[in-house]
Amino acid sequence: GTGKLTRALVPRFTRVLAVEPDDAMRAVLEEVVPGAEALAGNAAAIPVESESVDAVFTAEAFHWFASDETVAEIARVLRPGGGFAIFWNIGFGETEPPMGEAVDAVLDEAFARGGIPGLPKVLSGAWREPLEASAFAPLQEAEVEREVVRDRERWVANMLSVSSIASQSVEDRLALAARLRELV
Repeated sequence: GTGKLTRALVPRFTRVLAVEPDDAMRAVLEEVVPGAEALAGNAAAIPVESESVDAVFTAEAFHWFASDETVAEIARVLRPGGGFAIFWNIGFGETEPPMGEAVDAVLDEAFARGGIPGLPKVLSGAWREPLEASAFAPLQEAEVEREVVRDRERWVANMLSVSSIASQSVEDRLALAARLRELV
């Protein structure tokens, strides 16, 4: 991705490698998180030696690539005793002030064009299956409630980063951003 989680990891770890398959997203990541080493690759082909990393983190993405193949690849790169952490933001609740039905309609149209966002895949639990069939220890889960405060521009940027919207044409994303700015 563009480094949202990576920004939080860099100050906490001596060395952070960020693996991203998309050249444009990796370029953003390199710009906004210069303290991380950005590598071209993906979860099925992580460009590091076997048993060479202490932990693998994924945020808002594992449900898109959860498979026996990728779980085996993640296990390959982890040192013995290494950890694998998966993060999602689930349920943003109501916004304050409320966005309104017009915003919901505009977003529904955008999702109809680009596909349903990943939340249903997360909530279905299907992403667990490759982990349950692997050598990883049983899953441990934790939830943290937090309040997210964003101004209009950060909220619009977040909406544009949703994978089913981010995969649309530049023209469609710019039109969506302009419409959302008019309404919010």
